[in-house]
Amino acid sequence: MSKTFVKDILVKTEELPWVEMVDGVDFRLLRTCNITGAWTVYFRCAAGSSFPRHQHFGAGEYLVTKGRMVYRAGEAAAGDYGYEPLDVIHELTSFPEYTELYFTNFGPVIFMDDEGNVQSILDHNAVRDLYESNTGA
Repeated sequence: MSKTFVKDILVKTEELPWVEMVDGVDFRLLRTCNITGAWTVYFRCAAGSSFPRHQHFGAGEYLVTKGRMVYRAGEAAAGDYGYEPLDVIHELTSFPEYTELYFTNFGPVIFMDDEGNVQSILDHNAVRDLYESNTGA
């Protein structure tokens, strides 16, 4: 006998509005989970945009669907998949050309200044609140 505890989710991504996360980087919120702390977004990154120094307090994974992303592990182009382990620090994640990518993080991402001081914390609640406050969802 099979039991389903979680409902299926189908998101029509093209119908979702874009919301700015940082200068030049917008996202569509696909899912957040209050049980696991996971959050999934689809990013649209302008040429020359970037994420500042940050640390993953939950593992992350991505799939680049368009463009190119450059970070600590190397250069990821359209079609490339990457896994980012727990506690990894990325000094800078940059997008030298227009880029789109699917991204899931299994916990918070902490953004820091050059001295390691916490500037902001991005977790499933913060991502959801940012999206909802800008879309009225």
